[in-house]
Formats: sequence, C-alpha cells, structure tokens
Amino acid sequence: CRERAEDAAGGVGESGKVRSQLEEKENKKFPIFKAVEFRSQVVAGTNHFIKVQVGDDDFVHIRVFKSLPHENKPLALSSYQTNKARHDELSYF
Repeated sequence: CRERAEDAAGGVGESGKVRSQLEEKENKKFPIFKAVEFRSQVVAGTNHFIKVQVGDDDFVHIRVFKSLPHENKPLALSSYQTNKARHDELSYF
C-alpha cells in the first residue's frame, strides 16, 4: 500500500506529474514530497487520498484520480488542501 501511495503521490514517470500539477497550482517547488498516509475510494476509477509531507512540518492532502485501465488516461490531481499538519485526519474532500 505504501508503494501505491508513493507512486500516486509523485513518484517517477506518470505519477510524477501529480507533484508537478500541485507545484504549478501552488506556484512553488516542494523540497520534500513524501506520502505518509493513504486511503482510496473506488468510483468509476479510483480516488486516492494521500497525506504528503512537503516540508519539515508542512503537509498537504491531495486527491488523485486514476481512471479505469481501458480509458488510458494519466493520473490527475483532482483536489488538494494545504496548511495541514501530520496529526490532521485524512478524509474525503
């Protein structure tokens, strides 16, 4: 599960685009981008809810959508919440 979170959050290849999508929306580069918590919700595809450490004590919650395999679409950053702490609950948003 941890590997899926890391991959969906901003690993190499296709999933690295999620990190760049967030950095573009926030107009900044994150020195750290490490998934520390992960949940998923099956819809017509999968929503991945990921708590990502982006600084020493800075966290963001991201929602990444992975479409169904036959749709052949890239991972997409659907939504995000900034100014989160390690202890903040990761829930649907």
